[in-house]
Amino acid sequence: MKKYFVFIVVAFISCTGPMPPVVFQTDFGLRDGAVAEMKGVVLSVDPSLRIFDITHEIPQYNIWEAAYRLHQAAAYWPKGTVFVSVVDPGVGTARRSVVLRTTSGHFFVSPDNGTLTLVAKNLGIEEIREIDETINRRQGSESSNTFHGRDVYAYAAARLASGKISFEKIGKELPKEIVSIDYQDPVLDNGIIKGNIPVLDIQFGNIWTNIPDSLIYKAGWNYGQDLTVEIINKDSSVYKSKIPLVKTFGDVRQDSSLAYFNSLLNFSLAVNQGSFSNKYNIYSGPQWTIRISSSKN
Repeated sequence: MKKYFVFIVVAFISCTGPMPPVVFQTDFGLRDGAVAEMKGVVLSVDPSLRIFDITHEIPQYNIWEAAYRLHQAAAYWPKGTVFVSVVDPGVGTARRSVVLRTTSGHFFVSPDNGTLTLVAKNLGIEEIREIDETINRRQGSESSNTFHGRDVYAYAAARLASGKISFEKIGKELPKEIVSIDYQDPVLDNGIIKGNIPVLDIQFGNIWTNIPDSLIYKAGWNYGQDLTVEIINKDSSVYKSKIPLVKTFGDVRQDSSLAYFNSLLNFSLAVNQGSFSNKYNIYSGPQWTIRISSSKN
């Protein structure tokens, strides 16, 4: 009888599997205890939860970069993962606190301030619920107005990931709409590709665009070809040059510029063993646009 009981318990555990991970990103940095406080809240809800990080080095108040980093990482995590993104310059104001369930089966806990722009578009909106703070707020935090990441988002995410509440218990269902940030979608028109520079490969100063390799091939361009690249910040052209499209950095001399496809297979710019961003004062954000054409045009 004892052996039979043990078998039943082991079979149940193997069928249910581990709880989904909780994944954080913030603009808090790691020089104080803020991130540790949020993780402590999660483990206080259920010490068996698994906690991971995207980054805590989002530039301060940079909602757009938060949106991109979520998009960059989310698709590689398993269905059911609960992401918590806290880049929240409007904390304590009337902006909504929500949980987005995407059609891919991921959950995103965040202020509805533009952070969800790219995951909503690329993973699809299945359902959105507003966090009901009367039941999904850390006990004793009612007088705290400036740390919703700890008191509301981490707590609600932990309850959801641990199964202590269902998604429906997060709060009332909202229309399938989120606050979105405008940016240039990648398009090919009359031999010219136009796109956005959403983010830098910050460690190396490379320029990442949202233009997929498939659009480059559709235009009829390939490795070994020189392309004319123009970069526009708002309405001002700040860079224009011919650049070779190559497979990797070592295909050009040191300190030479190159175009390549990054790890997401998007068109990117670099300087071999240097920083394209620093060399040409090129940065990122929804207002940065890139135009690519054949050097023969």
